[in-house]
Amino acid sequence: MKKKSVLNLIKYHVEKNDFQFRNEAIEVARYFDSSGDYQLSEYIMGLLSTANTFVPQEESLDNLFFRKIELNTEPLPLPNPIADDVKGIINAISHNAGINKFLFEGAPGTGKTETVKQVARLLDRQLFVVEFSELIDSKLGQTAKNIVAVFNNINRMPFPNKALILFDEIDAIALDRINSNDLREMGRVTSTILKELDNLNEKVVLIATTNLLEKLDKALTRRFDTIISFDRYSQGDLVEIAEILLNSLLKKFKNAGRDMKLFKKIIRNMDEIPNPGELKNMIKSALAFSNPDNEFDYLKNLLKYSLKGSEITLDKLYNAGFTVREIEVLTGVSKSQVARELKGK
Repeated sequence: MKKKSVLNLIKYHVEKNDFQFRNEAIEVARYFDSSGDYQLSEYIMGLLSTANTFVPQEESLDNLFFRKIELNTEPLPLPNPIADDVKGIINAISHNAGINKFLFEGAPGTGKTETVKQVARLLDRQLFVVEFSELIDSKLGQTAKNIVAVFNNINRMPFPNKALILFDEIDAIALDRINSNDLREMGRVTSTILKELDNLNEKVVLIATTNLLEKLDKALTRRFDTIISFDRYSQGDLVEIAEILLNSLLKKFKNAGRDMKLFKKIIRNMDEIPNPGELKNMIKSALAFSNPDNEFDYLKNLLKYSLKGSEITLDKLYNAGFTVREIEVLTGVSKSQVARELKGK
């Protein structure tokens, strides 16, 4: 610890400057934390937190612009190229490689936000989200001030290496900049973000998400150390992910049966297999609205969802590659009757 810190603590105490005293004490706690003396660091912060004044601990981020997100342990199936990129991020952060700003881009439902949650969990960090749409204010100059306030809060965290910040839908600023009548105002906002990103504490991990990469200012995208595209799902990836999602959800629906071959055949026969987010909701809805007395009723529901209102006919199912037994499961028509009707046609 620097001699200057000791002198400052004595000075601020004598001057009864409580605010500066606490700021200096927090810096001392940060020093011990960075040098590996975590117990002493936490002891100092514990003493400060019992006092009758504000201490900007991590939980203080849970305010107007910040929202703490609870992490979960649900499976997050990703195709190998995306999974490898995410592993690279975790490895770089764990080894203090000097990169801490990442941009996840891709269509809605591709798993960007869920991946951020998993990254936070694997790094054992608290996750705070900033809704960028909430930062925009109609008052001249207020949006830029909001952004400065957000970064000030982030940079003042006593333990920045224990938090992960998510900038959700950062394109809200870019879109407003394009559509706004006052382009100068949104230009100032973008300039503010660029400046603040340049001055971000290197111990803070920041991940931004966007559905509209092409709309973002090029100078903004260059501020990120790595950009990961989540638009890299093949049809085979989506079928495999659907299977993982179903296996996970079946644990909650004890009355539902397991016929993975038929399930995957339904998924493959979709005109366009949806992204994982929508796919999960579709499977969950099929299970939730199924008849508990019919263990495979959810497969019938899933087929209806996939056909999007089209009539389910025996010959249509047969031509799609479903067997007589599978058609019986999906329609409730006996195998013998299915065989007779198909033979008649």
